[in-house]
Amino acid sequence: MTKASPVLSLSGMTKRFGPVLAADHIDLDLGRGEVLALLGENGAGKTTLMNMLFGQYMPDAGEVRVRDETGREHVLPPGQPQAAIGARIGMVHQHFTLAENLSVIDNILLGTEPLLRLRRDRRAARARLEALMADSGLEAPLDSKVRALSVGERQRVEILKALYRDVRILVLDEPTAVLTPQEADGLFAAIRAMVARGLSVIFISHKLHEVRAFSDRIAVLRHGRKTGEMPTAGADTAAIIRMMIGEEHESPARVPGTPGESVLRLDGVSVRAGRGTRGLDDIHLDLRRGEIVGIAGVSGNGQSALARVLSGLMAPDGGAIEVGGERLAALSPRAALSHGIGRIPEDRHHDGIVAALDVAENLVLERLGDADVQRAGFLRRGAIAGNARRLCEAYDVRGPGIHARSSLLSGGNIQKLILARVLEAHPNVILANQPTRGLDFRAAAEVSRRLIAARDRGAGVVLISEDLDEVLALADRVLVMHSGELVETESRDRASIGRLMAGQAA
Repeated sequence: MTKASPVLSLSGMTKRFGPVLAADHIDLDLGRGEVLALLGENGAGKTTLMNMLFGQYMPDAGEVRVRDETGREHVLPPGQPQAAIGARIGMVHQHFTLAENLSVIDNILLGTEPLLRLRRDRRAARARLEALMADSGLEAPLDSKVRALSVGERQRVEILKALYRDVRILVLDEPTAVLTPQEADGLFAAIRAMVARGLSVIFISHKLHEVRAFSDRIAVLRHGRKTGEMPTAGADTAAIIRMMIGEEHESPARVPGTPGESVLRLDGVSVRAGRGTRGLDDIHLDLRRGEIVGIAGVSGNGQSALARVLSGLMAPDGGAIEVGGERLAALSPRAALSHGIGRIPEDRHHDGIVAALDVAENLVLERLGDADVQRAGFLRRGAIAGNARRLCEAYDVRGPGIHARSSLLSGGNIQKLILARVLEAHPNVILANQPTRGLDFRAAAEVSRRLIAARDRGAGVVLISEDLDEVLALADRVLVMHSGELVETESRDRASIGRLMAGQAA
């Protein structure tokens, strides 16, 4: 139960995006030294609610009240992030808000010092950050440019950026989506120590085992409304799921595939490391029709380079690629598409969609040469809209409509859009790079079901994931990537695979 005199109270929070009611008169309290888990499916309103709290969205109705250290209560002016920061509220966003051209340390310090200060005390800042990294177990290369970091490293920077500001209230929106289990455990241990000293936390996650281990209380949203809350101690998982989706839910069971002939082969592929990123060292991979090859590994060990080579975004420095029996020195994005490679990218916002285009346009981005999409250089708008309505229904893409900008979709619905675009093309090879990152369990289960169905249809799937449970649940064969090298293992034991991920002998 929420403690008396909450440090934070949200009352009647309401937000519309056109015809969509994203948040419908939501009330929420947070006690001092409490961890509140906020649960709900993708698009349930969780991130919208937190963006109103942090001042990034202007609510249509409702108010946010914060109690300071003296016990006085203040109403935060709506739509002003600086007011939230001044009230010592920090938010770790699900999607990164970092300046890619700046170094890690400059990103963390950005906005923490007066603009008119003539000199920055970088030595003291560095010492404080190094102590913070040691305490939290979250390491980041302070002098590297953010653009050179992996997705996992960027997430660590986001967390450090919030912790550096000495916040009293911390919002964590899917903070462990790109962290290894060990890193997540270290993060939770560090935050728990701060909670014991009075930090209050709102924690958004789709991982129920994390929610049960880390939170004190659970609040659930569904379709923009709060459907209930309960203490975490003794909370029944089935009851939580029913509150989230209104029905029982089961994850699909894994059935082994039936591999056929080779559809993709990497023969001694190498990529030089550069800009602080890990390269590839003499990679060999043989993907067969009708199988899922899972590649496990800690973020930053060469997975990004492998994905870019397979997507046609990076030419290898050595070796060769064979697709459908044709041997190539390198792929281009156009060649990847023409050779039947479907790509589900790691960064769905940056690489998966054109944010300014609408949903219908994004669904045909990779088919602009098809006769049913354009004729004589003119887009066939009616056919494009019909295609979008069909795919949005088939893949349950929810949002403000097919003619709304894709940037208005939640992360889970953007992922379903990309999945629809890729799978409906019936590719022979599917590169699925972190395909369920940040998705709720029902959306993640649907992605898994679709990938298994594509495999059973005859596609070969390369699954790159930092979630070892996902790899073990889906993969017919497991390979581990460490320091740019790829090693296959027959083991299904988490501890053995974990040692390989750490570069140790299994």
